[in-house]
Amino acid sequence: MVRIIGEQTLYNWRNKAREQGRPVPGNKSTPEQWSAEAKLATVIETGSMSEAELSEYCRERGLYVEQVKAWKAESLKGFASSREQELEAKRQRKTDRKEIKQLKRELREKEKALAETAALLVLRKKLDALWENDDEDD
Repeated sequence: MVRIIGEQTLYNWRNKAREQGRPVPGNKSTPEQWSAEAKLATVIETGSMSEAELSEYCRERGLYVEQVKAWKAESLKGFASSREQELEAKRQRKTDRKEIKQLKRELREKEKALAETAALLVLRKKLDALWENDDEDD
């Protein structure tokens, strides 16, 4: 006796399993098209399994052991690149701090030079004014 299960019933079962945190395929037809969350959930769920348990798990869900291993490798690579990005950001912050310090030093030097030039101009005007007064007195 063959029982036919309605399509809506299958959708309901899938949604309930998803709510329980089980990795289930979405609307995609192949496991490679699953969402990143479903792939990560599969990696987490199979992380502590032996080879035999993993093989059985994969057979039940229509997966290949190689797929799960590839997803695990991709996850680890993502974590590694996250660490590398963190280190790169740290290096960039250090470089930025050095550059800011250098620019502030240059700005102080230029402000001093500008103040000195302004003082020299004021003195020059006073000196010119004195010479003009001396010329008028003669």
